[in-house]
Amino acid sequence: MNIVCLGGGPSGLYFALLMKKRNPGHQVMVVERNRPYDTFGWGVVFSDQTLGRLHQADPSTASEILQAFNHWDDIEVNIRGARVRSGGHGFCGIGRKRLLNILQARCEALGVELRFESEARDEDYPDADLIIASDGLNSRIRQKYAATFQPDIDLRQCRFVWLGTTRRFEAFTFDFQETAHGWFQAHAYRFDNHTSTFIIEAPEAVWQASGMADMEKEESIAWCERLFADVLQGHPLMSNAAHLRGSSQWIRFPRVVCQRWVHHNGHAPVVLMGDSAHTAHFSIGSGTKLALEDAIELAQRIDEHPGDLQQALQVYEQTRSVEVLRIQNAARNSTEWFENVQRYAHLPPEQFAYTLLTRSQRISHENLRQRDSGYLEGYERWWEQRAQSLLAEPLPPQPGGQTPAQRPTPPMFTPFRVRDCTLANRIVVSPMAQYMARDGMVGDWHLMHLGARAVGGAGLVMAEMTCVSPDARITPGCPGLWNNEQAQAWARIVEFVHQHSSAKVGVQLGHAGPKGSTNVPWEGQGMDTPLAPDHPQRNWPLLAASAQAYVAGVNATPRAMSRADMDQVLQAFVAATERAAAAGFDWLELHCAHGYLLSSFISPLTNHRSDAYGGSLHQRLAYPLEVFAAVRRAWPEQRPISVRISAHDWVEGGITPDDAVEIGRAFKAAGSDMIDCSSGQVSAEQKPVYGRLYQTPFADRIRNEAGIPTIAVGAITDADQVNGIIAAGRADLCAVARPHLAHPAWTLQEAARWGYMAAPWPQPYIAGKQQMERLFERERAQAPVVKPTPEMDV
Repeated sequence: MNIVCLGGGPSGLYFALLMKKRNPGHQVMVVERNRPYDTFGWGVVFSDQTLGRLHQADPSTASEILQAFNHWDDIEVNIRGARVRSGGHGFCGIGRKRLLNILQARCEALGVELRFESEARDEDYPDADLIIASDGLNSRIRQKYAATFQPDIDLRQCRFVWLGTTRRFEAFTFDFQETAHGWFQAHAYRFDNHTSTFIIEAPEAVWQASGMADMEKEESIAWCERLFADVLQGHPLMSNAAHLRGSSQWIRFPRVVCQRWVHHNGHAPVVLMGDSAHTAHFSIGSGTKLALEDAIELAQRIDEHPGDLQQALQVYEQTRSVEVLRIQNAARNSTEWFENVQRYAHLPPEQFAYTLLTRSQRISHENLRQRDSGYLEGYERWWEQRAQSLLAEPLPPQPGGQTPAQRPTPPMFTPFRVRDCTLANRIVVSPMAQYMARDGMVGDWHLMHLGARAVGGAGLVMAEMTCVSPDARITPGCPGLWNNEQAQAWARIVEFVHQHSSAKVGVQLGHAGPKGSTNVPWEGQGMDTPLAPDHPQRNWPLLAASAQAYVAGVNATPRAMSRADMDQVLQAFVAATERAAAAGFDWLELHCAHGYLLSSFISPLTNHRSDAYGGSLHQRLAYPLEVFAAVRRAWPEQRPISVRISAHDWVEGGITPDDAVEIGRAFKAAGSDMIDCSSGQVSAEQKPVYGRLYQTPFADRIRNEAGIPTIAVGAITDADQVNGIIAAGRADLCAVARPHLAHPAWTLQEAARWGYMAAPWPQPYIAGKQQMERLFERERAQAPVVKPTPEMDV
């Protein structure tokens, strides 16, 4: 096979040597536009896992790389004079020039032809059987065949410069420095016995305001030396980009994603590899790893499909693109964290460091325990003490559980206080519609549903959306609080929860608005469809901000609310609030999400009014805030109120996460205690991006930008996730829905699964507690020890 690699970076060189090693009869050439041994940049980083893959692919190269590596386990985070260090991360640094030298020498030893100072053009090699476009970030080949590759290039928000220093860092170090204009941060790591990489970045606006755009290269380097003087300890910063002038050394990182990786040009397929195909932000250090693993993958696929290159390339593109996208998604999370350091800089240094370590969502709470149990237990003790210090008085000991003295309380099980309401832990049973009421009356089903989950260990159990009037219902099966008989039925459930558990119980008040008068999901034509004409309860008239049906041609068109309608509905909310207080609920939530009545005012997709209640976000919030203010006045001062919002409509032109922060600020100013951060269900045209914890970033932004406590909800399924969310300050409570439907004692089960024995169980269930703990302990003991496989999540 005649193979030409256009570009002499890591991917092109490594693929060339792998193919030549597999079959010395292959004709393999690497074409590079630069001179031999020229390179730019400083050090690159691998994880221990990546080195293992290199050893499998070519032990000789891996051995030489290993001998040149500088290894470290620790990550150090410096901010506001505090230093936090954790270990067990397992990474190796090597100079980029040294790496290329090793690969070039190995290519030459195997008989690969290296052609330097030549332009990389595929048309110059008509006899090639395979052309590898390994020509880097600014790939000319990718640009030439853009119609096939369909690249999406996203220039990120920070400016960064890649420098070196003679200070030898013993840990991968993140150093954060605040200026009058905002935050600069440095990523520093040693890659040989004399030198460390020192990458500096800042958001574009901060960089511009600092005057960096107008500085000469030497001037900006001197400025950075002064800014990072403490961590540099008198050592200079150095640039090896002699060809760059002025501020051109400061660039914005381009995130490259290609829909296709293979182009057939009539004679030889052209295949993207390395940075020409994809990029991953340097904050997770996976760029070189991805490039080398691309080479390994394609060489393996060619081996698996001898004589069928087209099939090998198809499998390579399909399998490799999925793995790369997974890492790019983690890199995106990491990138966004560093673009928004200001959002987290107010956190205590201990929590700031934890948030940094877990920012990509690939390193979980328990993964940190595997890496450095001493660090994590120390952090958990700090967290536990901090949580207890925020209480008016410590919680009394609960029956049914005890904790070994050496084990701190996991964040999920620390208490949380809002006004005079103290929750025993951070788990909320999310309000989940049961559709089992009759004429708005709750009964035994609701007693069982809420009672079992309260006994099952949750800190707060929330009743489903409870309607303030008969025409406020979604379906005929929805509960209400529009009369005193309904309040008495609710009081029975509240009393049971208070008598038999330590849980608090809350009610969510709402009005279905344009999504009302529909079938119970398992009846008729299903969810969100109008009641059939022969239904015992006939369809009732609907109200909304504007006369727009939820689904045109399916749902009835609501009447746009008049001022009289608004006054009437507001009074219904007040009356329901008063009944909820009399029933003994500890917590009230106002439902302003999911396209229901109050949500229909907030979203521009559903509010087309031309009066004072339509137009800008400020005006669209006016009526929901009126209702909230009236509810707050009617609700006892010592009891908390949360507001559920749709933080993203998932439709072009709808509510965005930026809007959600402003919504959070507005309700905070009005007196809300928390924001419950859901999303979507406002428009049937929505296109949500689902995934684990997919709504948690909304809670994170609102909490840390609007400065109001939040509840995270959506695809939260285990205690490890909850601990990570709470410990990182991404939310204050976690609402868990579907897992609680499957297992009422989900909270107690997760405590046993992770070895936390102090969670209080009901006395009649203690035997079950002991058995479950033994079974999980046996399972943990028998499970194989899996060493953490960190990538460069640092």
